[in-house]
Amino acid sequence: MVEVFSGRTILNKEGESVDPEEALRNKVVGIYFSAGWCPPCRDFTPILCDFYTELVEEREPAAQFEIVFISSDKSADDMVEYYHDMHGDWLALPWTDDYKNELKQRYKITAVPKLVIVKENGDVITEKGRKQIRDKGLSCFRSWLDAAEIFQNFKG
Repeated sequence: MVEVFSGRTILNKEGESVDPEEALRNKVVGIYFSAGWCPPCRDFTPILCDFYTELVEEREPAAQFEIVFISSDKSADDMVEYYHDMHGDWLALPWTDDYKNELKQRYKITAVPKLVIVKENGDVITEKGRKQIRDKGLSCFRSWLDAAEIFQNFKG
């Protein structure tokens, strides 16, 4: 379960460690590769914030969705500034964790921004999360959820 981040430290927006097993269990996970120096990232991140807010923070019950930010910023300070200034209330891999490089290889990340939607086990649902959100809005979540093969409480 939640194999892709199993045993890793992930942080919430307050900088506190979060147990990935608990935070990502039974959820569709968006792995968001992004950087503050990247204009297309700075363009898409607010759109992703709105998407996340509508799905997770404004629904009862909250949609089974979580995002983990993987920074391509040039320093930890740059990452923290970008994360706090522009990102939603989702999770992040610490900038100092070299696991980000393994993730970039695993998901064939050659440019940012990239939003890879995965199942709990890390298998890819779509590598085109950014395009699908731009084209379809909230309706793309239903197809991700169906593909994720998880217990569903989502109504929408």
